Amino acid sequence: MQYTRFLFLLFCVILIGECRKHKSRKRRHSETAVESHKHGALLTKKAPDGTKSRKVKTDHLLRVDDHDFTMRPAFAGPAVPVGVDVQVESLDSISEVDMDFTMTLYLRHYWKDERLAFPSSTNKSMTFDGRLVKKIWVPDVFFVHSKRSFIHDTTTDNIMLRVFPDGHVLYSLRVTVTAACNMDFSRFPLDSQTCTLELESYAYTDEDLMLYWKSGDESLSTDDRISLSQFLIQKFHTTSRLAFYSSTGWYNRLYINFTLRRHIFFFLLQTYFPATLMVMLSWVSFWIDRRAVPARVSLGITTVLTMSTIITGVNASMPRVSYIKAVDIYLWVSFVFVFLSVLEYAAVNYLTTVRDGKDRKLREKARQQSLPCTCGMSHTRTMMLDGTYSEADTNSLAGYTRASIVPEDPPEKQERMVVHLSLDNESTGTKKKGIRGFSIIQNTHAIDTYSRMIFPGAYIFFNLIYWSVYC
Repeated sequence: MQYTRFLFLLFCVILIGECRKHKSRKRRHSETAVESHKHGALLTKKAPDGTKSRKVKTDHLLRVDDHDFTMRPAFAGPAVPVGVDVQVESLDSISEVDMDFTMTLYLRHYWKDERLAFPSSTNKSMTFDGRLVKKIWVPDVFFVHSKRSFIHDTTTDNIMLRVFPDGHVLYSLRVTVTAACNMDFSRFPLDSQTCTLELESYAYTDEDLMLYWKSGDESLSTDDRISLSQFLIQKFHTTSRLAFYSSTGWYNRLYINFTLRRHIFFFLLQTYFPATLMVMLSWVSFWIDRRAVPARVSLGITTVLTMSTIITGVNASMPRVSYIKAVDIYLWVSFVFVFLSVLEYAAVNYLTTVRDGKDRKLREKARQQSLPCTCGMSHTRTMMLDGTYSEADTNSLAGYTRASIVPEDPPEKQERMVVHLSLDNESTGTKKKGIRGFSIIQNTHAIDTYSRMIFPGAYIFFNLIYWSVYC
């Protein structure tokens, strides 16, 4: 029994000791937590955590809900000045067929709206994306004569809104626009084109909104790397004027003008040089024997068809205008030269056929006649007249009197005849003068000879006039 009491007392003593140790550990832990909390409070006062602080909403800061932004600033007051500047990013394409151009640009608007003023101790602006644009008033600028336009939206809408504490607003957006350009092709492809991009407010007249270039000519900036394959960009400049609509009134309109000069080298290689070669190739027929009918005819037809193909290819890439272009003049004059070379051979071939027929009749008639000897006649001349080659000799028959013809005996040789001619001194001069011009036409050799000089000379003269006028 005493042993049991002793064990009970020992257990109580051990339990009391454990309780005291637990209380002391708990007291030390609480003191450590209080010290760390005080230290953390000091650190918080030195560098507050911005992520845990309460922020003011944009709508509350700009008081968007306190105003009616469907009306312009200073409603019923003076016109709102809206400055504009443009940075041209790229000039993508120029289309002659559609008569338009495509341009990508940064369009920026500047105005003041006191309803958006907010208090700021640092006088720093706030920048927003396109979501706030739908809640406030912005200028309704559009592109006059535009066919297609869109605001870029990769990866998000390319719209920026920057608001300053005093209410000044910068509104910027990235736009690609395709607009009409009235082009004059009367000097194509040696032409220069001036295209214009026009900006205007759609709803507000000049009494409500005054649209102007913010910095004059410096309001338009371009990238030096802008280039086009067919054009040389000469200059960009800005202008502004009022536009009148009979039903709505006067509006401020801004103009972006740029001048383009076409590169001629491409057209020299693709149009002018091939056309000139075809004309020169048609002259080769003047040196080909007139009896080579297939060679001269095929050469003439080939050059004519090639010129037709060149003309068709050029007109296929051009709009159907009602006036004559500079390239049309060159190509059609070249076509006429090629066609005349074909007609020249047709004339030569016809005259050769007629002359051969006359020679054949002359030989047949000579065979049937028995002519006396011309002994004792003065100024006799003898010549050989070949049945296959008679042009030059036949032309010398003018003013002569046929005397006798002596046919040769061998039948296997070519038929020839010796003609003894007697010249009458009194009638020779008058007859030669009368038929000299006609003999040139009848001489087919002379037609080819003169064509070798006249055709190249006339074409060179045409080129001198053409390039002096259009260059």
